[in-house]
Amino acid sequence: MSQNQDQKQEQGQTIPIKQLDVALNPNFFFRNLIRSLSGVLEDVVGLDDASGFISIVGQNIGSEINQAYKGELGVSKLDKDQVAEVLVDLKARIGGDFSLEEQSDDKLVFANNACPFGESVLDRPSMCMMTSNVFGSISAQNLGYAKVVIEEAIATRCNGCRVVVHLDHTEEAESSEGREYFGT
Repeated sequence: MSQNQDQKQEQGQTIPIKQLDVALNPNFFFRNLIRSLSGVLEDVVGLDDASGFISIVGQNIGSEINQAYKGELGVSKLDKDQVAEVLVDLKARIGGDFSLEEQSDDKLVFANNACPFGESVLDRPSMCMMTSNVFGSISAQNLGYAKVVIEEAIATRCNGCRVVVHLDHTEEAESSEGREYFGT
């Protein structure tokens, strides 16, 4: 409570509910809603199944975002450079701090210093499936194939995230543990 509110309460004055210093806003609410849902899923069905459920949501969102960018660009498919730009841009729009660290014919490597879920992601690695599925579905729908490997994650208390999107069945991709996505 603020000092002014403390003084009013001591004087017996009622503080209107709307003026209470309650840390609640849409961003805080939705971050904590997702954190709570992922935590319940992880506790009830385990990390792997929780990740699977969150993957479905991420895939649906990825498809919607993909359609929105393609529509705005007026193209039926994004090329590799556009995919990389879209992935960085969409994360920036939702509060992430992703950058393209490396790009080659067969992979895109992203670094991130801020999770869109903020501190709500800590100790909830299943929430990383949102990134995996959004990146994977957009990449695969436009380029035919993607394997997303989350090498480091803020969710697991790393200083940042490192996300590799393999675009081909290379030896490196085959030996990496990640999720595969296929275009239609």
